[in-house]
Amino acid sequence: MPASNSAELVLLRHGIAEPRQAGRDHPDRPLTAAGRQRTQMVMAALVRRGLRLDRLLSSPYRRARQTAELALEAGLASGLAVDERLKPGGALETLLSSVDGRLGLVGHEPDLGDLACMLLGCPPGGLLLKKAGVIQLHCSAGQWQLQTLLRPALLIDDLGC
Repeated sequence: MPASNSAELVLLRHGIAEPRQAGRDHPDRPLTAAGRQRTQMVMAALVRRGLRLDRLLSSPYRRARQTAELALEAGLASGLAVDERLKPGGALETLLSSVDGRLGLVGHEPDLGDLACMLLGCPPGGLLLKKAGVIQLHCSAGQWQLQTLLRPALLIDDLGC
């Protein structure tokens, strides 16, 4: 539940990362060159469309931090904090007690999509967030509403990757 009567929550999935090794995830997997380029284009498009965040929190995983840093470079937010609760399988819902203003979370699937579903009252797995995709939610009087669900291709003209 947000701290005020109105809040915005922007969920950003990390960009395309290097492949898993032996089918296992690793927290130090970086964005690929194509993932970096695509994410830069998405962040620039969001800023051009007027999106600004008061706070930006990122998973400590390298690919998420790199995505959040690209958001900062584009001007989406003025500062960044790393939060362990944004790791895959983390307790994202505990971040909601302090949502005030416009908060951005950079993290992983299925966690971000499931968080949005929990807030909207839809079943887990009902919203899927593509890499470098965006979900924007608005809360007014304790009620969350979906404002935007965007895959990268809808934000940028030519993916180039």
